[in-house]
Amino acid sequence: MSLRAQLTDAMKEAMKAKDAKRLATVRLILAALKDRDIAARSETSKELVGDDDILTLLAKMIKQREESATAFDAGGRPELAANERGEIEVIRSFMPAQMDEAGVKAAVAKTIAETGAASIKDMGKVMAVLKERYAGQMDFSKASAVTKDALSGK
Repeated sequence: MSLRAQLTDAMKEAMKAKDAKRLATVRLILAALKDRDIAARSETSKELVGDDDILTLLAKMIKQREESATAFDAGGRPELAANERGEIEVIRSFMPAQMDEAGVKAAVAKTIAETGAASIKDMGKVMAVLKERYAGQMDFSKASAVTKDALSGK
């Protein structure tokens, strides 16, 4: 089942269960997805974005909410921070399991070996392959740091 179908089913289930918080978050995801679909349209192509793009969108939404929660905590608004963290939990339920640090290091080492990357100049090539293969499965800011360390010989 595609991720888009899972989101639609989750919206229906939340409506039936009268789970207002989950319903609101799923609707936010679907609205952002619709915006992405409209932006991706052209005169010749009416195709909808694929699961990889949806995972990228979900990761971006999680990052935005983490930043908002941190700002709310700093501003003395714990109830708003808790709301943001609740939305993060709902969004994460649609994403594949995140790789642990050892998994990220192994994936980076494998990708470096496959691409023949030898210096920091090859970092973009390695990151492109990682993003293609592991979309939604790893935090790419952490993967970037691991890649940089591996390519600089640390």
